Amino acid sequence: MKRQKRNQIERAFSKGYNAGIEGRSRSLCPHENGNMRQTWLSGWREGREDHWDGFNRAAQAQKLSNF
Repeated sequence: MKRQKRNQIERAFSKGYNAGIEGRSRSLCPHENGNMRQTWLSGWREGREDHWDGFNRAAQAQKLSNF
């Protein structure tokens, strides 16, 4: 848990990825602007693509652990 708090960029990407996988709207991004917003949206886009491509939960978890 402490590692996640230190690396906010990785955390923003994984939160965005999870939101994309779950089909949530990109307008739910918690960041107003800047690098964190761009990172969250990048994760969201990748999550949506993986969802559309039919990735299963194991592939999604593996992908997040590699980031």
